[in-house]
Amino acid sequence: MRFSRTITDWLLASMPLLAVLGILAICFPNEKAVAEYYTALRPAHPALTALFQIITDWGNAVFYAVYLFLLFRAWRTRDRKLARFVGVYVIAQLLIALVAVRFLKITIGRPRPGGETLFQPMSSSGSMHSLPSGHTTEITGAALPFALRNKRTLTSLGIGLVIGIVAFSRIYLSWHHPTDVFFGWMLGSVTGFAINTFAPKD
Repeated sequence: MRFSRTITDWLLASMPLLAVLGILAICFPNEKAVAEYYTALRPAHPALTALFQIITDWGNAVFYAVYLFLLFRAWRTRDRKLARFVGVYVIAQLLIALVAVRFLKITIGRPRPGGETLFQPMSSSGSMHSLPSGHTTEITGAALPFALRNKRTLTSLGIGLVIGIVAFSRIYLSWHHPTDVFFGWMLGSVTGFAINTFAPKD
């Protein structure tokens, strides 16, 4: 029963982002067309572009503050379970959102939208580090555990909106292709499940 609820909350928290990716796949013939559309759209909507820039710059930073607060709370209340939760979060994010993502970016060498057309594996250039989306991996890994731990439908959907908005900002700003975001979500889901597994609430 508990595992079934965990899967349900994961799906709920994933639904907004997957819905956006599905809509993009239906509306555009390929990912190049997606990049071209948003490149043309941004100058016409500077306020929206500025908003998405703030979201992409600060979305993950908000969760740094959340986990820092939880660590402070764990220290003040001597809550070992809460401290373990934060500790596992840090380790999982370092291993997956930092090390694994960086390794894949360099190894795969996919060009960012609007750049080169050919992959350049083992490239050190940031312009060839599109796959996977590190922002999406990080926001999914940071936010998903709260959905899996709280086990409330509205909470999971709300967290899904946060994940979806931060991930979509990477597409809107032409930093990533939709598939980069999709694989970032998959890696972030691994992080979220790892945190939930190794730092259970009960």
